[in-house]
Amino acid sequence: MSSIKRKKLTPAQQQYQDFARAREPQRPLFKNCIRAFIVGGIICTIGQGVQLFFMTYFNFDEKTAGDPTVAIMILLSVILTSIGVYDHIAQWGGAGSAVPVTGFANTITSAALDHKSEGFVLGVGGNMFKIAGPVLVFGVFSAFVVAIVRVLITSLGGM
Repeated sequence: MSSIKRKKLTPAQQQYQDFARAREPQRPLFKNCIRAFIVGGIICTIGQGVQLFFMTYFNFDEKTAGDPTVAIMILLSVILTSIGVYDHIAQWGGAGSAVPVTGFANTITSAALDHKSEGFVLGVGGNMFKIAGPVLVFGVFSAFVVAIVRVLITSLGGM
């Protein structure tokens, strides 16, 4: 709890906060880090295997094999989420399952599955984009800022 919020607590509330903090179970930080490393590493290894598959059997180069690899990883994540397996992986591996592409696909698929009873437009579509919207907006905005900085640096460097 921040010190600003703590100052606003009454003495009884502060005493309760101290009481609760003393009895809170310690998180196994090292074990959680190892699990996240293992799960994230396995997901990335699978992705690398898929990329090598495309490079070996379909004559893609390293750059062009990236797009179908991402598509396959998203598809795997969606399938595993829809049958309930990805949630167990995420529960065990924690942050390691949030590897960008698969974690994002899991989040969007979970939102769609949770709200499908509300209909396709307001339920599935609306709730999927509640989650995806901020990510897409900040991604586009960040790309815009980086592009402006690059243009400025390039134009100043060329003078």
